[in-house]
Amino acid sequence: MFSNYKFTAAERFLKYVRIDTQSNPQSTTFPSTEKQKDLSKVLVEELLEIGVSDAHLDESGYVYATIPSTTEKKVPVVCFCAHVDTAPDCSGTDVKPIVHTNYQGDDIVLPDDTTQVLRKSEYPYLATQIGNDIITASGKTLLGSDDKAGVAEIMDLANFLMKNKNIKHGEIKLLFTPDEEVGRGVNHVDMKKLGADFGYTLDGGEAGSLEDETFSADGVVVTIHGVIAHPGYAKDKLVNAMKIAGEILQALPKDRLSPETTDGKRGFIHPVRIEGIAEKCTIEFIIRDFDTPGLKKKEDYLQTQIEERLRTHPKATYEFKVTEQYRNMKEVLDKNPHVVDYAKEAIKRAGLTLKMESIRGGTDGSRLSFMGLPCPNLFAGEQAIHSKLEFISVQDMNKAVETMVHLAMVCEEKN
Repeated sequence: MFSNYKFTAAERFLKYVRIDTQSNPQSTTFPSTEKQKDLSKVLVEELLEIGVSDAHLDESGYVYATIPSTTEKKVPVVCFCAHVDTAPDCSGTDVKPIVHTNYQGDDIVLPDDTTQVLRKSEYPYLATQIGNDIITASGKTLLGSDDKAGVAEIMDLANFLMKNKNIKHGEIKLLFTPDEEVGRGVNHVDMKKLGADFGYTLDGGEAGSLEDETFSADGVVVTIHGVIAHPGYAKDKLVNAMKIAGEILQALPKDRLSPETTDGKRGFIHPVRIEGIAEKCTIEFIIRDFDTPGLKKKEDYLQTQIEERLRTHPKATYEFKVTEQYRNMKEVLDKNPHVVDYAKEAIKRAGLTLKMESIRGGTDGSRLSFMGLPCPNLFAGEQAIHSKLEFISVQDMNKAVETMVHLAMVCEEKN
């Protein structure tokens, strides 16, 4: 089926990563950066060129498109989704992708900053890529495989299916979102327009991996109110909110409940931003747990630490605001097991070893699942994401395209 097909995912990817689409968590606009639409406009143009006639970009920055059904059967509508933005953690400006052909296991020194070295000893997945073609950035930026790899792979899926209309599949919806990296990726999705029964994000790692479980997530904003006074006459009057904030952070455990001390299914309390003056100081936390009730336990623990610190500062007060961010998609997918089963079958048909994994994070699919679109996460091949050492192989990208084609066929066969 693929022997005579020239995959286009890598070529598209090398083009897309050069377009800066970094999102901004501090922005109040949607999308958070207008430049994300620069890539979205390119996607619409390319989709129209390959014959996807309804492709369009809406005012919120979403790209919607439909690949028509090729079967006479009435089958569920499937959505494939990826996000165009890259993480604020690392620069996405002037990305210079480099293709390292026929990788032979050596360390890869990135030329624009030779202190950035991709070592097999630190990234053991490289050992599975001998003979493959590895794509990296040049050492000064991230690469952007999260999630421009998923974007390029879905675009290649569209290209393949539009050129091979003999393949039986139902109607397929494509969705490209902005602002996933800042937690707002599906805030303005028009679910009625999308019109899908279930979906798959292409935003995962190793070839063959399938993720049906994410963290549940809350955000917490703690505001400390001190008492201000002229520093020259502040004895027994001044209560410094910044110092109290420091005491709160110091009280957090050093050997547990943090990202740097947890893995697997263990969650955490993570301070991500602090801002203030002596009179008022704000700390922003993200709270993560695979078990949704575990969020409340961690928030109660944090609040207890705050109250204990404030006992020695009776004139100070605080506010504690919890905001729901997303929930573990497994709560929805367990009620729709066929969605995961179809993906398992597709991965096997692509000749890969299935790896069921949990995401220590979230995806657009986390929220889409609770918006009525059960949506596990398929591999895209991305590795060392959000860093200057980010990499991906051309061969893994092509396998992701193959897997989606098989998945479209499985969905048609099983219904």
